[in-house]
Amino acid sequence: MKAMTVRAPGGLGNLELVERPVPQPGPGEVLIRVRASSLNYHDYVVAAGIMPVADGVVAMSDAAGEIAALGEGVSQFAPGDRVMSLFYPNWQAGAPDNDYNKFKPGENCDGYGAEYVAVPASWVTRMPAGYDFCEAASLTCAGLTAWAGVVRDGNIDAGSTVLVQGTGGVSIFALQFAKALGARVIATSSSDGKIEKLKQLGADHCINYRQVSDWGRAAREITGGRGVDLVIEVGGGGTFAQSVEACRTGGRISLIGILGGMGGDVPLAKVFVKQITVFGLAVGSRENQIAMIEQIERDGIRPVIDRTFPLAGLADAYRHQESGRHFGKICIEI
Repeated sequence: MKAMTVRAPGGLGNLELVERPVPQPGPGEVLIRVRASSLNYHDYVVAAGIMPVADGVVAMSDAAGEIAALGEGVSQFAPGDRVMSLFYPNWQAGAPDNDYNKFKPGENCDGYGAEYVAVPASWVTRMPAGYDFCEAASLTCAGLTAWAGVVRDGNIDAGSTVLVQGTGGVSIFALQFAKALGARVIATSSSDGKIEKLKQLGADHCINYRQVSDWGRAAREITGGRGVDLVIEVGGGGTFAQSVEACRTGGRISLIGILGGMGGDVPLAKVFVKQITVFGLAVGSRENQIAMIEQIERDGIRPVIDRTFPLAGLADAYRHQESGRHFGKICIEI
């Protein structure tokens, strides 16, 4: 079989497509014929060498495919079942413990950038009915992160106002989940063209942050001075101060990304005077993924796929991600 590996110390020139034997599932394992993966920022920092990586690890943390064979003792799946991976396979249910991120496919153990993968049966769930493989592969990190931030922890309902940042996978999923709950959504982007697409997806108000640098104040003005109930914060240090500005008194900030940097201005006085709750969030559990799939099927949510690449074109896919031109998820067909 073919597999895409990352050679130490990383860098897009150190992605190597290799031949490996097809693995055999051991007791309690399933053999997956991987059909698709998708790109996350996490995958990029591993491939680019920003994050230390073991030499020769198989890339990619997302996957969707078909069960090709069962190991001894597996009864919850059958050959031909369409399944998707877990970003944190060690986190099965409940609150995370200190070992929830012990296994991180594509980083500290082999990922899913291969034609076949053998993993414990508990490392996968079924796919949403009616989804293709690229759509399902886009859910396991970006989709579940957005679902956890909006649905599980967001404390929002019909009539709430949610602010999402940019047009990456998490932000678009957050927009879709918030609209499904009946919330009003304010979205930011640096591109008028992308803003038009956000409106087509249901964004009620959009702010071009290159034209309006004080977009937190602008978002508060849209709400009549009250402020938003929830911010899906993907920028980190580069945007956090504006997110605090946008929030209402007693609002919430779901901190899920650091695309704008790990440091920056943190207006602590405003956080406590406005009594804002800031909660860090890293994807979710297997239990959460099953609940997200049920909601997706109930509400008819479909992922936005920007573009697909073959496995051999993974470096080109990352360069497309680097460019910032994408709208939604970039997928790899395997």
